[in-house]
Amino acid sequence: MDLFQNPFHILSATPRDNRGKISDLADERRLLLNSSGCTQACSVLTNPGKRLSAEISWLPELSPKNAEKIVTWLSKPVQAIPSSTLDSLSPMARANFLASGLQKLARYNSNNVAQWVLPLAWAFEETDPEELCAVINEERIVSGFPEVTDLSAVEAEIQERRSHYKQAIKSALDNLSAKELVEAVTVVVKSATDDGESQGPILIDDMVDSYEVEAQGFLEKEEGNITALVDRIRKTLDLHQCPKCGHIQPEQDECLKCGIIFHKYIKLEGGDTGISDDVLSPLISQLIQVVKNWDTVAQPIQVSTKSRGLNHEASRRIAALVRGLAMHLFNEHSKLNLSQQLTNMLQEVFAEVGEVAELITEDTIALNEIAQRVCLIEDAKNQTEEWRREITYETNVGFLKPDKLRISPEGIEWKGRRWDLDSITGIRWGGTRHSVNGIPTGATYNIGFGNSSGYSSIRLKKQKIYSNVIDRLWRAVGVRILTDLLKDLCEGKQYRFGTAIISDYGMELEKFRWIGDNERVFCRWDELVIWSGAGVFCIGKKEDKKLSANFSYQDEDNIHVLEAAIRMLLKRGGDRLSSLLGD
Repeated sequence: MDLFQNPFHILSATPRDNRGKISDLADERRLLLNSSGCTQACSVLTNPGKRLSAEISWLPELSPKNAEKIVTWLSKPVQAIPSSTLDSLSPMARANFLASGLQKLARYNSNNVAQWVLPLAWAFEETDPEELCAVINEERIVSGFPEVTDLSAVEAEIQERRSHYKQAIKSALDNLSAKELVEAVTVVVKSATDDGESQGPILIDDMVDSYEVEAQGFLEKEEGNITALVDRIRKTLDLHQCPKCGHIQPEQDECLKCGIIFHKYIKLEGGDTGISDDVLSPLISQLIQVVKNWDTVAQPIQVSTKSRGLNHEASRRIAALVRGLAMHLFNEHSKLNLSQQLTNMLQEVFAEVGEVAELITEDTIALNEIAQRVCLIEDAKNQTEEWRREITYETNVGFLKPDKLRISPEGIEWKGRRWDLDSITGIRWGGTRHSVNGIPTGATYNIGFGNSSGYSSIRLKKQKIYSNVIDRLWRAVGVRILTDLLKDLCEGKQYRFGTAIISDYGMELEKFRWIGDNERVFCRWDELVIWSGAGVFCIGKKEDKKLSANFSYQDEDNIHVLEAAIRMLLKRGGDRLSSLLGD
């Protein structure tokens, strides 16, 4: 019962009225109201056992005057909750007030329903059976009724109120449109559980359980649509697309539309019969949208499940299904971009599902690393048009008699000589700042490259030209030297840099001794730490400050290459430098 169905309201009685007063009030009210209703109300309030339900569903601990004021205020459509009223109420009285108000809102939208549901849930959570029993007994002493001695009877009535509150909340939600209902439940759950990080009130769990039952039909239907879309994308991937006319058909040697022979076309013209991203992208976009629609409805369930320390099985199923497609797109068809689109979407959508979120995060990191390695390998393939554009650069160096410097796929042209890119085995660069009497006078920048048969150097004063040159030099030569270095290390070869010797598994450093020969110590990569000094790259053992080596950027070849490899390995983790190449 709500406040307006309560026997105290029907008879205009208070919990402090004795039996005689209640009987007199019943006689008076019979003249105005339904006689049987007044008789029943009188019977409830004068029976100590039946009376408990009416007492708990009324306004415990509130004075008759204030109780009348609240009922009068609730007798018309209500708007916002008066905070001053809430502050004066005990938890159970507050819950009864809010439940009645929730059913008498002047208008229903997601915001005002959420504003009433949240304090109702917390008020019920704060209700203490012993404190409530004490309040009821105080009023019974005044009214002359026997005190309640069975606390379990109070607890049972509190659970009855819980059922009433659940129904009041559901009734309010049913007054909303489907979109606003989802918004209201989502707002309430996130606020009550701190986005799933803490356990919320029991009434919020009840609300979500009821919501889940109502939403089950939609969620199952959308899950079916997701399954069908994933199946469609997988079947599309098994088709072939003519590289000449774009016709899509089952796998065979000849295009059914233009008649070209696939295997001949591939061999002679470099065509690709795999399904293009243009065909797959609309399907992937549609799948992403359907999953997001599903998640919008499922999100309050996910958050509530997380707050209870449980797993949301439907989320796990859908995440596994779409994740499997993402992995298939990459592993079987090299569709890295589409795979990343799906993985990024899953990371966003299932952020509230702990186990799934962790797994998807690992996938995202792995795909990002793969993308980086793919870029590294692709940069080493120096025949693509993009690579040609990236490395091509031309400028004049010098003022009175400038020398032309040109970098292109055909080589590096400098001072009348052209160096083939593949012939260059060593590169170096660095800058030196100058000053007179402590006053900066500018800087010079040195770039060097060459091989065992010769060496050339470039001296620059303009930082912009310097930056442009070393950027092209790295793309044109540095990546290839880095790749060759990693391949050689993988095959067991070693490289010497100064006094240090590196292998695939670590570096051998030299420790200086004042007496006797210097000691050489092998260190694994995970035992080393790196830093940069004034014009030098430094590396040393973590636990031994005396065991280190410095390498000059300007005076030694390929120090930038070495640094790039070590930094990537230390960031990514691993025990072998060659692992940067991938499996």
